[in-house]
Amino acid sequence: MFGFFDVIQDILSNLRTFGLRDVIDIAVVSLAMYQIFLFARKSRAGQLVRGLLLLLVFYALADVMQLRTVRWVLTNVMQIGFIAAIVLFQPELRRTLERMGQSTNWTKLLFTTHRQDPTLRGAWQSAVVAICDAAEQLSDTRTGALMVLERMNNLDEIIRTGTPLSADVIPEMLGTIFYEGTPLHDGAVVIRDGRIVAAGCVLPLSNNLEMGKDMGTRHRAGLGMSENSDAIVVVVSEETGIISLAKNGVLIRRLDRQNLFNLLQEEIIPPETAEAQKQPLLNRLLNKGGAGKHAKTNAAR
Repeated sequence: MFGFFDVIQDILSNLRTFGLRDVIDIAVVSLAMYQIFLFARKSRAGQLVRGLLLLLVFYALADVMQLRTVRWVLTNVMQIGFIAAIVLFQPELRRTLERMGQSTNWTKLLFTTHRQDPTLRGAWQSAVVAICDAAEQLSDTRTGALMVLERMNNLDEIIRTGTPLSADVIPEMLGTIFYEGTPLHDGAVVIRDGRIVAAGCVLPLSNNLEMGKDMGTRHRAGLGMSENSDAIVVVVSEETGIISLAKNGVLIRRLDRQNLFNLLQEEIIPPETAEAQKQPLLNRLLNKGGAGKHAKTNAAR
């Protein structure tokens, strides 16, 4: 009981000196914990995290009640459990760190001049229409297809596993590639900047245990690609003709042409932006400061 009052007194004394740094400190820790919970929900680590939380509760109770032996045992168990978690969930941790390293949007925003090719938007618009038309035709004939649409993450590693191409995205080309019996029909097509850059590519398979039994290797490959990158993957089932779209480790199934078009238009087609917004953030700030300084000089004159 004495230890409990000590804890209350410590909390009250800390509240008296609570400031902005403490708010930032708590916010950073809260964000980190939130990301850990998200990681646990999207992986097989959910039960492990719940077990660790239960151990933390027991440890807090043992600390308050001054149970030294129990506290010593729990401390060693948690240390061993932390190392075991790293070993057991190494693939998930590696995938998460890879995606963090591949997410370079903030560096491009600050330090690079993102002068978008004026023809890129048009290329993606025509490519999306062709992909939707091809997916509908392949679905009607129950021809399996796997189309990977590259976004920010570079897919050169995946492209090297297939046959390099340089072709426009048209329904006839996609239909020819995925026609059963052709050399490249079993792999995936990679589309970059609205053009086909490779076919017959090998994709990483997902380890998601919640996938239905009616989904085969093609769906597992599409889902695995979306788990390991920010790419959008369109999958057409060979058995059922169902059109699916994989994004960020989530598989959206039973799409018709219009729904697929709406999703791709939202995710793939670059938005129309003003020329000033295409400049990096640092350049815009410097230009703004220079303009303000120039205006003050003119006013002084």
